[in-house]
Amino acid sequence: MSVESVEQSFDTVLVVDFGAQYAQLIARRVRECHVFSEIVPSTMPVAEMLAKRPKAIILSGGPASVYEPGAPPVPDGLFKAGVPTLGICYGFQAMARELGGMVANSDIAEYGRTDLTVVDEGTLLAGLPAEQSVWMSHRVTCSAPPAGFMVTARTASAPVAAMEDPARRLYGVQFHPEVMHTEHGLTVLRHFLAAAGCRPSWTMVNIVEESVEAVRSQVGDKRAICALSGGVDSAVAAALVQRAIGSQLTCVFVDHGLLRKGEALQVEKDFVAATGVDLKVVDASSRFLSALDGVTDPEEKRKIIGREFIRVFEESAREIVDAHGEAVEFLVQGTLYPDVVESGGGTGAANIKSHHNVGGLPEDLKFSLVEPLRTLFKDEVRRLGEELGLPSEIVWRQPFPGPGLGIRIIGAVTRERLDLLREADAIAREELTRAGLDRDIWQFPVVLLADVRSVGVQGDGRTYGHPVVLRPVTSEDAMTADWARLPNEVLQRISTRITNEVAEINRVVVDITSKPPGTIEWE
Repeated sequence: MSVESVEQSFDTVLVVDFGAQYAQLIARRVRECHVFSEIVPSTMPVAEMLAKRPKAIILSGGPASVYEPGAPPVPDGLFKAGVPTLGICYGFQAMARELGGMVANSDIAEYGRTDLTVVDEGTLLAGLPAEQSVWMSHRVTCSAPPAGFMVTARTASAPVAAMEDPARRLYGVQFHPEVMHTEHGLTVLRHFLAAAGCRPSWTMVNIVEESVEAVRSQVGDKRAICALSGGVDSAVAAALVQRAIGSQLTCVFVDHGLLRKGEALQVEKDFVAATGVDLKVVDASSRFLSALDGVTDPEEKRKIIGREFIRVFEESAREIVDAHGEAVEFLVQGTLYPDVVESGGGTGAANIKSHHNVGGLPEDLKFSLVEPLRTLFKDEVRRLGEELGLPSEIVWRQPFPGPGLGIRIIGAVTRERLDLLREADAIAREELTRAGLDRDIWQFPVVLLADVRSVGVQGDGRTYGHPVVLRPVTSEDAMTADWARLPNEVLQRISTRITNEVAEINRVVVDITSKPPGTIEWE
């Protein structure tokens, strides 16, 4: 099924991106409501938007102020197009200003959880509590709505925190309904979609069909290789591409020496058994460790790992050519949207850190990339994996970064340090499983502070060993995360086992930082 036929068969919501890190999250929430969504840049002319026949349009937030020089304007003629439109944060402010409302910088900012008071339910807030908690992120306040709009909510600092003009089907909210911290945010979005007449008929089956058709169209009759890591992202990407092009795909699993304990064997056994895919295993551990020798900067680590991955794939592709007599032109990767947005990949968002399969790729890449999951979040990928028939052991694995344990060692990467971290990580995962908490924890990095030593007492003697950091987090999408409140007895078992069973580790600490301000991985 092509994108064009999808747009003809299903209602489409366009999310106009003003550079917000949450733009994709808006699109994801719309899809949760079973309505197809597509992100378009704010620079797209309205005529091009209308050519996509949108049932509704959502204007995203963004980092700019509507008063800043060069602040992105609302596309010319958008509000006269007759398409139901919802403005969020910056989109709300731009709507209010464009249509004649009073918008000004405020001395009082609202960031994070904010109390919202409903003054008129209107359409978006119908049936919701008069007092509710929402997520704000602004210093610009709308003090009076444009003509024809009624004010439906306010906060202590924002006289107009929500407004709507039902006659023109124009709506605006200063808060972020797309984030989970807004108590009734999904209901607000559902009310907007219903008011716009959007049918909730978009399903994961359609995503599979659309993605398979897109891959077939891109690859044609050429050969492809897949960067298979054993994690859910690359596994689902490989299964999806295999469904599209079958034997034209060869999966390449690189053991870069940065894997968790027993991981290589598990990948060879579980994934091949589940899919029957053609799998080529490459032991490149010595190569990667040599390239990482003495490197401590995390960005440099990621770029080195990304570069070496590609070089290994290029060599593997040449061997596949010898076997099949056809050149490999495409590289399949399990890139997800959080990888893209944190790398600043064309979203207007700040570059937080490079990902080996996004910002860490070498400039002289010899493959065309196939990234069928690039617009999806982790929970969507898991549902996609289930739809493709992958076993739960693969679909529900905790996320593991492509650079592996190389970015969970703070300091230079050595074989000895990797062995220490592998054992500590294995203990933490075993105890989490034993406690039945695997589905409750989004991710559980264990970090070795390799360049830090602490004094301890083990066996009645003084030790001078390394500390490890436990980083269990809960999340819906990896864009935001909170530290997981593991039971004390679980933490105690993990700490006791690590300090008893792993030589040279004599201290275990727990990271209780949320995201933001911290990222999930330390590097």
